[in-house]
Amino acid sequence: MKPLLRIHHAAIICSDYARSKVFYTEVLGLKVLAENFREARDSWKLDLALPDGGQVELFSFKGAPARLSYPEAQGLRHLAFAVVDVQAWANHLTVQGITVEDMRTDEYTGQRFIFFADPDGLPLELYEVPDQSTSPST
Repeated sequence: MKPLLRIHHAAIICSDYARSKVFYTEVLGLKVLAENFREARDSWKLDLALPDGGQVELFSFKGAPARLSYPEAQGLRHLAFAVVDVQAWANHLTVQGITVEDMRTDEYTGQRFIFFADPDGLPLELYEVPDQSTSPST
């Protein structure tokens, strides 16, 4: 059997579709691949592209219960995105009025990261990775 290749997508159910669409497209800058209203479910489905080929699916379902975040429960803890400059992102989010937790450093890798929340309180993380577009010349 061949191994798993990568995560294809993460699916998120939001409480306010228009507000979440603005957050994920305008604040985080994800590109819209497809947007469909599913009449039988009275639900929107928005497919968003990540630069590495992964996707985020944003759904709206009327009456979906709120997510319990604290205390942390079993299951998916948070969604993390890799960025080259976490401080620049922290500044960008703050300007947008989004509360960003204090910068942390991964005790094992030495990489910096921050946490913040989407409009429904879903914990999101930005994790700093080396810029691979500026490799040294040989």
